[in-house]
Amino acid sequence: MDVERRIDLIKKPPTEEIISEQDLRELLETKDRPTAYDGFETSGLLHLGSGLLRAIKIQDILDAKCHFILLIADWFAYINNKMGGDLELIKKTGEYYIEGWKACGVDIHKVKVVWTSDVAKDSEYWKGVIDIAKNTTVKRTIRASPIMGRKEAEIKYTAQLLYPMMQAWDPFYLDADILQLGMDQRHATILSRELAEKLGFSKRVCVHHHLLAGLLQGKGRMGKEDIDVQIENKMSKSKPDTAIFIHDTREEIKRKIMNAYCPEKIIEGNPIIEIWKYIILRKFDVRTIKREKKFGGDLQIENYEQLENYFKKGQLHPLDLKNETIEALDELLNPIRKHFEKGKARELYEMVKNAKITR
Repeated sequence: MDVERRIDLIKKPPTEEIISEQDLRELLETKDRPTAYDGFETSGLLHLGSGLLRAIKIQDILDAKCHFILLIADWFAYINNKMGGDLELIKKTGEYYIEGWKACGVDIHKVKVVWTSDVAKDSEYWKGVIDIAKNTTVKRTIRASPIMGRKEAEIKYTAQLLYPMMQAWDPFYLDADILQLGMDQRHATILSRELAEKLGFSKRVCVHHHLLAGLLQGKGRMGKEDIDVQIENKMSKSKPDTAIFIHDTREEIKRKIMNAYCPEKIIEGNPIIEIWKYIILRKFDVRTIKREKKFGGDLQIENYEQLENYFKKGQLHPLDLKNETIEALDELLNPIRKHFEKGKARELYEMVKNAKITR
């Protein structure tokens, strides 16, 4: 596979930006199988963004002939007081995440799973964290606090300052060439990139993916220039009505989609359009939107540009789009629901489902 094809795979939606594409090209030209990583704070049930969207992007990276590391960031969740600050429950949630990604299509045998609680046993890990901290001002550290899903004003405890230092060190400790995380993690990935050469490492490539919009009407613009707005409006497990969870029944999907924000002819900030762009049209080559003949008959959708064009011109009504969204999501989630019907997967799901979700 040539370099341009590999770059195209890495650039596919939901990728939103690459810093920089030239660095990525040079990396792929000089390293046969570079390593990418993403870290996951284990807290609550997986939804479309943290489950299916992540599985889609991981597969792109694997198809581009890269290794992939899934970092189960259990200590990060502990610092952030997720799952009530219960470390054992946080670890069980990490096991649930692995089952969830398997159900969403990640071949666990083709990725490497690493736990922060394991790497934290290594004194060299903490030396690296200290090296990051020695080269980062307190002000810069606090400015990175949105990676925790918190505003700067919410930073009250010293442990919270460790979080961005640990995250900025992770790619060097893991020997990851590509930092493949969400747009909300940009403060930490850019810090890693800024400090790399100072600490004696090569600059890492940052590949940031889009944050799937929540189902309710958001605030402001949703472009990559407006990261804070994108974070504020994203699908969130702490706001259940904004999210389609990977376990949702057909009835739950229908209720949420029918109540979702989807104004006629409006693309920007439209969560239903986003679900098609980042999930449905990545999982299906073709999708037929059923309509009555008096409204023009069925529409066959083969790519996102086609969908956007129909919708912007008013040739596709929100209700017809929502109805097919329900059908497609139910079809995608049905095998995932079945995966969690028995054995260890069911046990883990019940444990996480019944836990109190804290932020």
